[in-house]
Amino acid sequence: MAMEPTVKVALGTAAFAIFWVLAVFPAVPFLPIGRTAGSLLGAMLMVLFNVITADEAYAAVDLPILGLLFGTMVVSVYLERADMFRHLGRLLSWRSQGGKDLLVRTCVVSALASALFTNDTCCVVLTEFILKIARQNNLPPKPFLLALASSANIGSAATPIGNPQNLVIAVQSGISFGDFVFGILPATLVGVVVNAGMLLCLYWRELSDEKCVDVAHDDALEVVEEDDVTSHRFSPATMSHPRGGRGARPIDGSGALDVAAGCEAHCCCEPVKPDAADANGVDAKVGIHQRKGVAGGVVGRKEEEYSSVEEKEEVAMEEWKNKLWKSCVYAITFGMLAALLLGLNMSWSAITAALALIVLDFKDARPCLEKVSYPLLLFFCGMFITVDGFNKTGIPSTFWEFMEPYARIDTPTGVVILALVILFLSNVASNVPTVLLLGARVAASAAAISPGAETNAWLLLAWVSTVAGNLSLLGSAANLIVCEQARRSRQFGYTLSFFSHLQFGFPATLVVTGIGLLLIKSS
Repeated sequence: MAMEPTVKVALGTAAFAIFWVLAVFPAVPFLPIGRTAGSLLGAMLMVLFNVITADEAYAAVDLPILGLLFGTMVVSVYLERADMFRHLGRLLSWRSQGGKDLLVRTCVVSALASALFTNDTCCVVLTEFILKIARQNNLPPKPFLLALASSANIGSAATPIGNPQNLVIAVQSGISFGDFVFGILPATLVGVVVNAGMLLCLYWRELSDEKCVDVAHDDALEVVEEDDVTSHRFSPATMSHPRGGRGARPIDGSGALDVAAGCEAHCCCEPVKPDAADANGVDAKVGIHQRKGVAGGVVGRKEEEYSSVEEKEEVAMEEWKNKLWKSCVYAITFGMLAALLLGLNMSWSAITAALALIVLDFKDARPCLEKVSYPLLLFFCGMFITVDGFNKTGIPSTFWEFMEPYARIDTPTGVVILALVILFLSNVASNVPTVLLLGARVAASAAAISPGAETNAWLLLAWVSTVAGNLSLLGSAANLIVCEQARRSRQFGYTLSFFSHLQFGFPATLVVTGIGLLLIKSS
């Protein structure tokens, strides 16, 4: 593709530069409008500068990708309501054998969760767990936060629904869900193991077992109590909390409470004497949970043994219905994954699963739909238009024409050069725009070599652009989520600096990327 006239190239580059600055640094002093607004601003400038027409801008929005992203987000909301992430949190603390064991568990759980529920979701809901476990075991939070972020990025590479750039690649390439998973899974498994090994080597002394609480042989001590496990709800104000038995504690700056606490922000617990009994002689439970309403009325009621068989049966029926509902949520989710593995349309499979969960819930879906990240969907719309406009300037094509002779995937040197280009662009221009800019060109170049090479090129692009997020703190949104969640945590706050992340991220990324290239290239 030839370069456009100089004026059009300059205006298109300026619009893309504004988008890039606001996407990478959303709170810049001169225009602190955020990523979503920055994306829409870049798209609008592309149309106003006549780099692309309005019709071309509408056509640039990829609806299948948006549909897949929307469907998976809705499914994640219902899985959170069904306590899926609560169970994942328990895996981090069940019969722990010390600091090294906890670090390895963090790597495995975060990689698994990110492959199924996206890396950003995994980091949002697990960061507080990691901080809590580290503090309760008198361990430094840094290696665990690094393990969470890096393993989430590596694990998300394994599936098309693991991260946004994989969604783009899966839709644009037409590679089936099964071929995608089995093509990258070996690299992901080895990458998670190598990443965990490097963390253990780097922080071996700091993870000494002598510092840890020995929870393996003392049932009275739990790193995190079974009922003291929570996830960061997408909207704490509208999400119901399960009943728990220990005191309520704020867990972050927003004032959200530990799910295990069982009480809302205005609850109070009043101890009852052990020998206290109700009218039927049944011992009362430990506390009274009350919540005061706006008019000062009491909404809650005393937690005590039910005085009649009818009440007990009613409660048992409600518990049975709740378990049945959760089982159905898990069944529909696994059905969605099975549909994806069978090669059915990914977008419609995810949307169908989301609508099935909404119908199954049999109540107004607005509270759950409000938890969908619509700013992210708008960000993608603006990004599609902005990147398409930048493509039409001819700059990406000219750059690839220069690099293509040196970045052919039929030679080891070419694969290495291609990987370095993707690593660089993913950390400078972000991974999703990099995939949008280079994906079709890399695939076309590989297809000219052999038909099978095209699939390998897409998988290499997915692997490198995802693992590239571990290079620096700004490399992926998952890293920023972990850093920000850890910093804002009221009780377990910790600041993960850019250079402390780079100290581990730079060498680990190069090693893990190289191993993945060998495994994917040979598959």
